[in-house]
Amino acid sequence: MVKVPKGTTLVVGLGVSGRAICRHLEQRDVPFMVADTRLAPPGVADVRAAHPGIDIHCGPLAELDLSEVEEVVLSPGVDPLTPGLEGLAGRTREATGEPVLVGEIALFVREARAPIAGITGSNAKSTVTTLVGEMAREAGWRVAVGGNLGTPALDLLAGADDAELFVLELSSFQLETTPRLGAETAAFLNLSEDHLDRHGDISAYRDAKQAIFRGARHAVVNADDPMTWPDAPVPALDRFTTRTPAGNEWGIGECAGGDWLMRGSEALLPTDEMPLPGRHNQANALAALAMGHHLALPLSAMLAVLRRFPGLPHRGELVAEVAGVRWINDSKGTNVGATLAAIEGLGPTLEGRLILLAGGVGKGADFHPLAAPLAHYGREAILFGRDAGRLEDALAGHLPLTPVADLAAAVVRAVEIAAPGDCVLLSPACASLDQFSDYQARGEAFRQAVRRLAGEAP
Repeated sequence: MVKVPKGTTLVVGLGVSGRAICRHLEQRDVPFMVADTRLAPPGVADVRAAHPGIDIHCGPLAELDLSEVEEVVLSPGVDPLTPGLEGLAGRTREATGEPVLVGEIALFVREARAPIAGITGSNAKSTVTTLVGEMAREAGWRVAVGGNLGTPALDLLAGADDAELFVLELSSFQLETTPRLGAETAAFLNLSEDHLDRHGDISAYRDAKQAIFRGARHAVVNADDPMTWPDAPVPALDRFTTRTPAGNEWGIGECAGGDWLMRGSEALLPTDEMPLPGRHNQANALAALAMGHHLALPLSAMLAVLRRFPGLPHRGELVAEVAGVRWINDSKGTNVGATLAAIEGLGPTLEGRLILLAGGVGKGADFHPLAAPLAHYGREAILFGRDAGRLEDALAGHLPLTPVADLAAAVVRAVEIAAPGDCVLLSPACASLDQFSDYQARGEAFRQAVRRLAGEAP
């Protein structure tokens, strides 16, 4: 048994966030040691080089005596129920009364001197986080954007001393170890099954997400998804919807013969002026507008961003329009909820039909929810990868299906069947690791194939 010395903070996990935690503690002269449950974690040599003299424990946490530990700071990838941590439940720090077991965001909250805009949800977190950050920059604010997206939150503190706003994408893993976020504005965008291997069931997953509202002054929720609504009262609340807004909701209504982003009866922007395609991205824009409105960002600045923002790489990204057919890269759609949002978001906006390219490593997901919207909007589903057969079983009888060997063959098949007004959507509902190194590599392969096609088009 290795005893963690009295007054020492234990950092658990040697990933990107764990290293940011170590840098943060060292800069503040906080005594700490590091642990990782893996016997030979990648990056351990880098940590030793960056923090000479720091003790590093590799192996089961149950081998550590934590009876006198000052604090345990978990990386998001570490389950709070990992064996060896069970004795920390309910323990608090003598000096502050805060829980002994926390995550990186708890450390961030202690030192952040600017308002926090926090965004969570099963899907679209990165898009809304980026939109809010861009809107604040357009308004002339000094803004720092990160968290689960890009720069770790603790590194934002070191690099943005003069920030007027922190915009954080927050995962359920980060939120479950955050006692109180205290956000100026907090958005819970949507909820669908994901990470159930960690949380156990959808209820526990939702409970972790609900932590975003602790101490929040303003909430933004999905009017069409009651699972996103706060369980406890929040001082101010805005709702967004893809329907015609009721009252002061943010929604989509008809004006001057077309669809507009609206707040209540006020028409804000024609949806066809947004490069971002689909109802789901219009919902993302509305959520960002609701957050920005609470922060008092000028409407002109927010709309300027929406008029130019093309989307994030591999997330609903319009790659090209060739012969009247739009080709959209949503390779980051690695779960059923993300693909469902893309289908239901794009379907109502099409003059033609949707051609879905899907497949890969399904992670045991239930693909049946994709069947009904594909029956309504789909021309064909082209399936590839390890779990193409499972997708075929779930979708059989709802629309034409074509299994192919790989993504390249899927693009060839899509060219054969696409008609003007159609949209070819790569949104695999699966991880990529059977045929690609990651979803970015998969998306880049799709981009290159479509650009070759666009170059050959008359």
